[in-house]
Amino acid sequence: MEIYQKSREQVLTELQTDAASGLTAAEAARRLDEYGPNSLQEKKSQSWLVKLFNQFKDVMVLILIAASAVSAALNEWIDALVILAIVIVNAILGLVQEGKAEKAIEALQKMTSPQARVIRDGQQQLIEAANLVPGDLVLLEAGDLVPADIRLMESAMLKAEEASLTGESLPVEKDANAMFPDTVSLGDRANVLFMSTPVTYGRGRGLVHATGARTEIGKIADRLQSIKEDLTPLQRNLNHLGKILGIVCLVVCAIVLVEGLLLGGEFLPIFMTAVSLAVAAIPEGLPAVVTIVLALGMKRMADQNAIVKRLLAVETLGSVDVICSDKTGTLTQNEMTVTRLYTLGRQIQVEGNGYKPEGRLLQDEQPVDALHDAALNRLLTIGVLCNDATLVVDDAKDASILGDPTEAALLVAAAKAGLGQQDLQQRHPRLSDLPFDSERKMMTTVHAGFGEAERLSLTKGAPDIVVTRCSRCLGENGPEPFTDPMKAQVLEANRQLAASALRVLGFAWRTAGEGDKDLETDMVFVGLMGMIDPPRPEARDAIRLCSSAGIRAVMITGDYRETAVAIARDLGMIGPNERVLAGNEIDSLSDDGLKTAVEETSVYARVSPDHKVRIVTALREQGHIASMTGDGVNDAMALKSADIGVAMGITGTDVSKGSADMILTDDNFATIVSAVREGRIIYSNIRKFVAFLLSCNVGEILIIFLATLLLGPAYIPLLPIQLLWLNLVTDSFPALALGQERGEPDVMSRKPRKKNEPIMNRQMLLGIGSQSIAIFAAVFIAFQIGLNRYPLDGMASDGARTIAFITLIMAELLRSFSARSENYPVLSLGLFKNSILNKAVLLSLALMLVVVYVPFLNPIFSTVPLPAADWLYMVPLALLPFAVAEIGKWAAGLQRKSRGQKA
Repeated sequence: MEIYQKSREQVLTELQTDAASGLTAAEAARRLDEYGPNSLQEKKSQSWLVKLFNQFKDVMVLILIAASAVSAALNEWIDALVILAIVIVNAILGLVQEGKAEKAIEALQKMTSPQARVIRDGQQQLIEAANLVPGDLVLLEAGDLVPADIRLMESAMLKAEEASLTGESLPVEKDANAMFPDTVSLGDRANVLFMSTPVTYGRGRGLVHATGARTEIGKIADRLQSIKEDLTPLQRNLNHLGKILGIVCLVVCAIVLVEGLLLGGEFLPIFMTAVSLAVAAIPEGLPAVVTIVLALGMKRMADQNAIVKRLLAVETLGSVDVICSDKTGTLTQNEMTVTRLYTLGRQIQVEGNGYKPEGRLLQDEQPVDALHDAALNRLLTIGVLCNDATLVVDDAKDASILGDPTEAALLVAAAKAGLGQQDLQQRHPRLSDLPFDSERKMMTTVHAGFGEAERLSLTKGAPDIVVTRCSRCLGENGPEPFTDPMKAQVLEANRQLAASALRVLGFAWRTAGEGDKDLETDMVFVGLMGMIDPPRPEARDAIRLCSSAGIRAVMITGDYRETAVAIARDLGMIGPNERVLAGNEIDSLSDDGLKTAVEETSVYARVSPDHKVRIVTALREQGHIASMTGDGVNDAMALKSADIGVAMGITGTDVSKGSADMILTDDNFATIVSAVREGRIIYSNIRKFVAFLLSCNVGEILIIFLATLLLGPAYIPLLPIQLLWLNLVTDSFPALALGQERGEPDVMSRKPRKKNEPIMNRQMLLGIGSQSIAIFAAVFIAFQIGLNRYPLDGMASDGARTIAFITLIMAELLRSFSARSENYPVLSLGLFKNSILNKAVLLSLALMLVVVYVPFLNPIFSTVPLPAADWLYMVPLALLPFAVAEIGKWAAGLQRKSRGQKA
């Protein structure tokens, strides 16, 4: 049996403590040794050296290290040092991204209460919360932060705010007398208080039954540490690409080496050729370009109120196909709002959302003057006076509350009608009160200043209880008999409001004489008020956009099924007959059963943190790329378990922010849509520059391999230092510019890509192949011309290599314009619309000219200045790959058009 299922006597026996005097100091000390301190233990983190070493496990990085080592062995120190510098920069960037779990645990530790009031040896004392032990008798009142998980022994009108742990938007009533023979979810355990949840009302005392890591929040902390992060789709794709490049590199180098030696060539020139091939095969600039493009994407997202903490999460967000969102504070405003007023026979609609006192009262779409409507005036007045909350409106008309959100909603409704709290309290001072409790389900206050009656008692509470306590009702001409048919009419109105997921309160009054003790009978019924935590207005559009982008929005909440369904339908997340799962139903499902259920369920109610993790895990195991959006402690595990976790920046707890990959600084669900769009654009741009870089690299491989095969090792067209300059400097700037390309018009109309979809599809491979061949053809022809113009006995001259070098650079730079889109011809995009690319190409051309025409660089790069005549054939040849790419897109477009497909 769980602690909440046991009687108080059973709990006292199990914890071996006294309900009046608590533990003795000696026993408390013994238990502290046995159970340890009441704090969240932090897992020993890896040293920075271990974290740094982990950065070098990437396949692409290992290939770069190998290339650096080979270059150093051949005394090519410039090559070796430049490649090594790239590796180190990437490692440092990766190291900076570490440590999310540690921050989440630190945030959890900050949330714990520093002190606790306990009774030990029969004496009340204040102790460090860390010294609490199971069996301690703890005293609690409004304003306290619960210091451990506690089973209540006594309670008086006790309420606790558990939204951050369970998702329940309203303070939860607690009752020491509550018993639960069956298993109930976390949010329904009324006889238990949970560590780090604030007490908002009343008082109580209870026994500590769990401390530290054994508390509910401690279990979350422990699981946060144990959850391992999977590789992102981009990491998997780049690792796979690195392996392919490594295999290609080794195979081609081996072929050249064996072939050269079999033909009787000298070892050193042949080995230099193999090294050239190795350098040509590896896009040295790719890791740096990916990192920089993602970092620039992070900046753009931050400008749109989305702070991305983990670099690769930028790209992952673009592939999300399911967004799992908490309800309270994420899809809703976390501000209870009165939306309906009911007086006998009529309903009044209240406009406006949240605590800002702006909005009209409407009956049949017509404004109602509540100040001069006796029933509405009395209804709203009772809501203001029989109330312990305070509404605070600053000079900027921004509103905040002090007290219970339900009571605050009553103040806002009255303020919209022109009834101010301060004015009413001054005119009708409170004389006495009967606080709300869970048995009576009512609250009553007595006030002066009501004309002839002078003193009135004002009551609010559960409608079915209030109605039974009323003998009269407020009609058009004052109080009149409250007949059974009229009561039935009121209860039916209550049922209809509740069916719309509104929280409904009933309101009544009676005169209060000096000696009256029973103030909650023979009352005059006035009306009902229905309220709800309203959806965020922007959430509807965001969910609609998600749907058009092929993304399914899923609500996962600790709130009641009826409330969750009403909000979900209002937002357009579900239809009238779609499946809804509650926490106890999830418990009855096996993992395989849940995998089936998640494919057809978009709303989950009364769920625990464990349920959230199971749901997200099931979605991921079904092949979905799942995002979890939330703001509470209860979301932390699921945020960390998801492919990408998104926390709310304003209402979010430090724990959720520490566990998330991205934080929305405006708490706006719609910001996710902007982030998804940016993520899709970034991934599309990564594909563009990967295709650009690989076509350049494959072209270089073909140039080295085929020229060596056809002409011999002595006629290698390009040297390692020239290839390194090409890959690192000349190619990297256009690749970076391609990473800043604007999104294509249909970016949010495409379906999300699959989790295992490779970065290179058939179309991309065909493009790389055709353009690589075109690059080879252009450079090989130019090299042949160069060999004739600048002959050297038995080997290639620097002049011929310079011609090959310039032709290759120009071919790659011109091709970068075509690489701006896989499908659209560059002329349809505007040839020079990407100003960043224009500048990058000009910069790369300038650097090329520096290497060729600055004398002291000639011996380093084995180049020579060329006369103008050579440019007359180099430029036309360099246009060949660009022409091939554009003709290919034009032909593919014709084929798609014949099939009726979009670009």
